[in-house]
Amino acid sequence: MENYDTIILGGGLAGLSLSIQLAQAGRKILLLEKNKYPFHRVCGEYISMESWDFLERLGLPLNEMDLPRITRLKVTSLAGREVNCRLNPGGFGISRYTLDDKLASIASASGVDIRDENRAEEVLPETDSWTVETKEARFSARVVAGCFGKRSNLDKKLNRSFELKVRSPSENWVGVKYHLNSSGITSAVLSGLPPENTIELHNFDNGYCGISKVEDSKYCLCYLTKAVNLRRSNGNIQLMEEKILSENSFLKKYFSDRTNFLFDAPVTISQITFDNKLPVENNILMVGDAAGMIAPLCGNGMSMALHSSAIAFPIINRFLDGTLSRSDMEREYTLAWRDNFKGRLQRGRFLQPLLVKSRLTNFTIPLLRTFPFFMNPLIKSTHGKPF
Repeated sequence: MENYDTIILGGGLAGLSLSIQLAQAGRKILLLEKNKYPFHRVCGEYISMESWDFLERLGLPLNEMDLPRITRLKVTSLAGREVNCRLNPGGFGISRYTLDDKLASIASASGVDIRDENRAEEVLPETDSWTVETKEARFSARVVAGCFGKRSNLDKKLNRSFELKVRSPSENWVGVKYHLNSSGITSAVLSGLPPENTIELHNFDNGYCGISKVEDSKYCLCYLTKAVNLRRSNGNIQLMEEKILSENSFLKKYFSDRTNFLFDAPVTISQITFDNKLPVENNILMVGDAAGMIAPLCGNGMSMALHSSAIAFPIINRFLDGTLSRSDMEREYTLAWRDNFKGRLQRGRFLQPLLVKSRLTNFTIPLLRTFPFFMNPLIKSTHGKPF
C-alpha cells in the first residue's frame, strides 16, 4: 500500500488546482480520476474574471492563449423577449477539454501522482489516516479531499446527508453539452451564433440554455433541464430539443440545423440536484461542486471550484505541518467555505426560477429592460472578488 500526504478524489478544476498547490508546497499527492485525460465534461465553459490571476499563479499562461473575453450578457424568453447588459468584470471562455488537460500537465510536472482511469471504490477511516481502494490498488493518506463534482458513486457510499433525502423526479436535473464549429463562417453573427464577447442564456419550459465562445473557432452550447422534459420526450434528447427547447425561437435556429455540431452525441449528466451539502462530511473536506453547486445561470461554478481549492490549500497544509489539529482543520475550512459561498449559493437558488419558469421569465425581462440598473446588482450578487 502506497502512502501519501493527501489523496484527492476527482480530477476536475477543484481537484487539479488543489493538487497543484499542495505539490508545489512539497507535499506528496495522489489524484484519482475515473476518466482518461483529455475528455469533455458537461459545463458552461465560462469563467468569471475573479479566477484569472489564480489560474496564472498555478502556471496556466492565460495571457498567451488568445481566449475570448466575454463582457456582454443576453437573456431571452419563450415569448421572444430579450434583455442585454454589460457584464462587469465579465469573464472568458475556455473548454474543459483544454483547461483540465493543461492543468493536469501542470499537476504532473509539479509532482502530483495522477492516476486517471482510476475510480475510488471505498474510502475507509483508520486511526489518524485514510485507506482508499480502487479496483486495482490500495492507498493511504493523512488527508482525503472529495473533489468528485456534481455527483459520484461515493456520495451514496459515504451516506452523505443530501443523498438520504427522498426526492421526486421533478427535483432532478439533466445537463447536456455540445460544441459548435464556426470555422469557415464569415460572420458568427450571420450564422446565428453570438458575438465572441457575449454569453447568451435562453429560457425554455423547465430549463435554460447557455451559449458562448471558447477557444479556437468553437462555441459551447450547454443546457440544464428538469428530468421531466426528457421523460415527456421518451428519453430521446434530440426529440426534446426539437419539441421543447425549440419553442424558444432563439434556440430553434441552433437545433434545426446541426451541420456545425462537432459531437456525434452530446455529453450528458443526470440526477443533478441543488440540495444543500456540507463542506465536511465523514472527516473528508469537500471541495468544488462536491461541497455545493451554484445555479449555472450565474456562470460561476468553475470559479467557485477554483476558489474553494485556494481556501482548502493553506488549511490542509497547516494540518500536514502539525500546526493545526484535524478538528481545527475541519472547523476552519467549514467556516471559510460558508463565509465565501453560502450566501452566493442561496442567491443562486433564488435567481434560478427566473430562467426556469417561462411565465416568470416573460415577466422579468420587460421589467429588467425598464429598470436596467437592477441587472448589475443581480449579477454581482453571485460573484466574488479576485482571489
